[in-house]
Amino acid sequence: MEFNIKGNIVDVFKEVIYPGTIYVENGVITKITPEKNSKYSNYILPGFIDSHVHIESSMLTPSEFAKNAVKFGTVATVSDPHEIANVCGISGIKFMIDDAEQVPFKFFFGAPSCVPATNMETSGASISSTDIDIIFKTFPISYLSEVMNYPGVVNEEADIIEKIKIAKKFEFPIDGHCPNLSGDNLKKYISFGITTDHECTSLSEALEKIQNGMKILIREGSAAKNFDELIPLLDKHPDYVMFCTDDLHPYDLLNGHINLLVKRANDYGYNLFKILRAVTLNPVLHYKLPVGLLRVGDDADFIVVKDLKDFEVIQTYIKGQLVYKEGRTLIEINKPSKINTFNCSFREPSDFNVPADGKSKIRVIEVIDGELLTNEYITEAKIFDGLAIADIENDILKVAVVNRYKDFKPSVGFVKNFGLKNGALATSVAHDSHNIIVIGTTDELIARAVNLIIKNKGGIAFVDGTCQWSLPLPIGGLMTDDTLENVSAKYQEIEDKVKANGTNLKSPLMTITFMSLLVIPHLKIGDKGLFNVDKFQFVDIFID
Repeated sequence: MEFNIKGNIVDVFKEVIYPGTIYVENGVITKITPEKNSKYSNYILPGFIDSHVHIESSMLTPSEFAKNAVKFGTVATVSDPHEIANVCGISGIKFMIDDAEQVPFKFFFGAPSCVPATNMETSGASISSTDIDIIFKTFPISYLSEVMNYPGVVNEEADIIEKIKIAKKFEFPIDGHCPNLSGDNLKKYISFGITTDHECTSLSEALEKIQNGMKILIREGSAAKNFDELIPLLDKHPDYVMFCTDDLHPYDLLNGHINLLVKRANDYGYNLFKILRAVTLNPVLHYKLPVGLLRVGDDADFIVVKDLKDFEVIQTYIKGQLVYKEGRTLIEINKPSKINTFNCSFREPSDFNVPADGKSKIRVIEVIDGELLTNEYITEAKIFDGLAIADIENDILKVAVVNRYKDFKPSVGFVKNFGLKNGALATSVAHDSHNIIVIGTTDELIARAVNLIIKNKGGIAFVDGTCQWSLPLPIGGLMTDDTLENVSAKYQEIEDKVKANGTNLKSPLMTITFMSLLVIPHLKIGDKGLFNVDKFQFVDIFID
């Protein structure tokens, strides 16, 4: 197929904009002709790249994700299939790759380095260093995914070090994940060849990592929002910055993707070419991606936008194929086969009882809105009939994790700042092992919400005293083959019900999914109990 397209061409290498014509043949740019006397209203840019995303967090299959991301000028993602791998292992990675291959979108998948993320929780699979070697040899993989076990690296634990060595053998980039790591421990972590971090929450943290040679992925997802804090890096360190979403829930994807970060940075007054570098050139160079950058010989991966203020996308091309045009996606997909792992029985309210045994002071997970970080909060428990119960007046609710792979007793704790006055919210999207996590006001409602998840073999559910709402996620308990529009509507309905029952969190459905992420400080809960991330050990609910 041969065609040409005219417009104001944005050159991210020479940092110039000029009118011209781009000629494309068989998906490749064959010629670019500047036109001194021509005037065009539209602009042609390299397509945008999300430098770190878990597709599973959108609750969509890769193909459905692609259908929607192209509307906003995204042509490629650096995708970590860590979530589905924790549920289904290598079969989950294969599912993601197979589904992605049916669409003209550039997915670059990594080999998950930490499955399970820690041995402190139960996941559905384990990926060893031998498996990593097999994955690199068998599948089209582009990098070693985020090395979340940073204590293991610092302490030189054999398994994680071997995985890093294998990635180096294949000359793959190695992604990092090291929140709050600094000083000598940071230097040691980086010395193993780990090159990026997307967990920075402060400018000082990011600057220390840049000074030690790391690239910083500025994250603006649905739960963790670090863009405003970190965007000043773009001025003095444009070569060390990329943009990513990490975890993006369906309603947010319905309204935009990386284009929103481009527009926001532009509105803040940052240099256009530094902004575009962060979403095009930098990820291509760092990850060695075969994504076109508007050069002769490159794949024809580009977008046409109305202007350089709102960056409204008119057309998106991937390898010369028009995949989006003026409000309509041109990607068609097939329904995938379903893959899942669920092996647990229904629960009784008594499964969530917490006997006080004469004790009264408890550790509580304190939520920080818009952050993955949580604090440890100490308070007096509310005791009734010898049981510690939710203290709604003081915003102390119950949180529990139910193992979905083995029929074990749930682990139960308490959480503050979730704000729910009535009801229970449960989900099988619970990073990283994706057991069932639930937050609620009574044991009865907690059991009802959990049982709805078990019945659906995965999903999100909210119940109050009389009604229930659910979004089934039958693919791994993480995704559905439904459309983004339908998923977003159901997701938003549940979130609205949760907010109507008291929470003021910006994204309560995303927040709950990280309460069990045992590699993010400071206090979390997994299926084996309450966990102090800083000490990397389990702790009791009650304090003597």
